[in-house]
Amino acid sequence: MKKKVVVGLSGGVDSSVAAWLLKESGYEVTGLFMKNWHDTTGLLQGECHWEDDIMFAEMVARKLQIPFHSVDLSGPYRKRVVDYMFSEYEKGRTPNPDVLCNREIKFDSFAEEAKKLGGDFVATGHYCRKESISEGDVTIYRLLAGKDINKDQSYFLCQVSQEQLAYALFPVGGLTKPEVRAIAEKLGLATAHRKDSQGICFVGKVHLPTFLQQKLKAKKGPVVEIPPSFDHAEWHMGCMDDNVDENELIEASEPYNFSKSYGRIIGEHNGAHFYTMGQRKGINIGGYREPLFVIGTDIEKNILYVGEGQSHPGLYRKGLFIRDDEIHWIRKDLEMQQNEVRDYEVRIRYRQPLQKARLYRKSKGLYIVFNKLQRSIAPGQFAAWYSGDELIGSGVIER
Repeated sequence: MKKKVVVGLSGGVDSSVAAWLLKESGYEVTGLFMKNWHDTTGLLQGECHWEDDIMFAEMVARKLQIPFHSVDLSGPYRKRVVDYMFSEYEKGRTPNPDVLCNREIKFDSFAEEAKKLGGDFVATGHYCRKESISEGDVTIYRLLAGKDINKDQSYFLCQVSQEQLAYALFPVGGLTKPEVRAIAEKLGLATAHRKDSQGICFVGKVHLPTFLQQKLKAKKGPVVEIPPSFDHAEWHMGCMDDNVDENELIEASEPYNFSKSYGRIIGEHNGAHFYTMGQRKGINIGGYREPLFVIGTDIEKNILYVGEGQSHPGLYRKGLFIRDDEIHWIRKDLEMQQNEVRDYEVRIRYRQPLQKARLYRKSKGLYIVFNKLQRSIAPGQFAAWYSGDELIGSGVIER
């Protein structure tokens, strides 16, 4: 009897080819489109909304001669992804909705709908791979980077669990994007040359301040320029040793306290919670040889700190900290124990090249100290650590 796979047909080329590959492999394939967002507040003009996506998804299903269904998951999406976004921005943190969408929606709420359709597996168009290994009677699932290093999307799945990976399939993970488009063109799929979606998962490309003002009020405050000569720690390059004092780890992961530095007010902003570390656009203050970048915020006092030029030392830090309750292990069998030290490669944002780092597990959480200074470490984002091309674990950056 054929195994049944429910493919999340998004109206894009990746999920379209994923459905065809599964059908060619002998699976019984059903397409399921999920509608997660209706509101157009803050969306930039010219962006396609869900009406276009469902039309393309249905065209692909007809071409592939597979059953097609749709489901409205806008309720759980708003509650578990968008409301979380608003809450995090209000605290001055920078969440990653795409990571949350995979953990909370695609491999949770959507998976439940897939099971109602009789699905044994859920498949998506993600550029990543899954392998399984056995340890005794236990099957362990490995999440691996996609073959196409320019499109690898394993980072977006850094919060999924072993239970979620057990029923997940990633058919295009062993292909490159050009290979996927070539297959779609050969098959005559309507999505063959459709542009990749951008912006917030299932919402689209947004003007973030306008989008956030649905829930967060604008509040004028000062923009303070910090000179590059401000008092900051000079961290040596290369990892600290295994027996480093925890106070040094705290210092390495602590954001700069610009209130103790000499700075001057150079303008006004509409709310410090609308800005994130490393942001360039939206400061709207001219007269400088180099662009101004956000190097810090004080949410309580509503102060925005900026520095001139992308080499400003306020943009760079040596380490970060993840609270103990925010550490997530995809490979639970590889979980670090208290006071254990390991070397991994880490990324703190999508498409960032992997960075060599040393991880220190302490009673309060996990310290990650990088070999090289890192630009724009933002609380609320996810740090993910890899061993080779395998994603081992991740966590929400506390500071």
